[in-house]
Amino acid sequence: MENARFKSTKKAGILGILGNVFLLIIKASIGFASKSQAMIADSVNSAGDIFASLMTFIGNKIASVPGDDDHNFGHGKAEYIFSMFISISMMVAAAKLLYDSTYTLIKGSDMTFSWFLVIVCIITIITKLSLYLYTKHLNTKYHSILLKANMKDHRNDCFVTTFTLISVLLYLFKEITWFDSIVGIGISIWIFHTGITIFIESYNVLMDISVDKETSDKIKDIIHKHKEVKKLINLASVPTGSKHIIFITIAVDGNMSTFDSHHLADTIETEISKIDKIYKTIAHVEPV
Repeated sequence: MENARFKSTKKAGILGILGNVFLLIIKASIGFASKSQAMIADSVNSAGDIFASLMTFIGNKIASVPGDDDHNFGHGKAEYIFSMFISISMMVAAAKLLYDSTYTLIKGSDMTFSWFLVIVCIITIITKLSLYLYTKHLNTKYHSILLKANMKDHRNDCFVTTFTLISVLLYLFKEITWFDSIVGIGISIWIFHTGITIFIESYNVLMDISVDKETSDKIKDIIHKHKEVKKLINLASVPTGSKHIIFITIAVDGNMSTFDSHHLADTIETEISKIDKIYKTIAHVEPV
């Protein structure tokens, strides 16, 4: 399962790089030729997407390395480190786009309408929608923060380019030329918001956020169904990447044999570790 997950993320990263390089070339060429601020902003966004896909590829390659003497529980957190790189690049690009678009709005736009702008927008929407649906399918199956970051990136681009298309078409009406700059500003805010969201999620994992309440409740249900457990003394968790290591301390009858108490702990560890989001479970037994 894990091997298939890493292979799928690698493939998504490669497809993302190829698709975004293609889009960057045509967007930048037409955008600068026509002086469309929205299209230029869109091309910068594609450059950021190339970086994001590259980070996905590298981060996934590192995260797929199994545990060793120095990293006993694997390298899964690499996904979140590289997702944080993606989020920072998004926010930096967004800040630059916001400045350029605001400047153009104040000073006025020199955009020249071209039907090539319309064609580029349509090609971009089709390409990005295809990549979005593909990565969404993979993320639903494997729950990877890198796939999720790329999925959101592709989805955002569909909306962004749709508004770019609208701004280009509105330029046919000379009195609505300001909309091109407004779209550029909207794109920058959208990208910045997405960057913050991914940054916070990555930061939480790197700062060892606890397992979510739904999974915690599942763990407690498994423990409490065993009548031999008198009390759940402690439940703690540490993320290893997309999954968590669970540490539990349970109280059992002090007269229970060592063999039986260890067998109980092993059984509970096995049952909890079957939960999708759990990497490993370590149970400690206390006699009462």
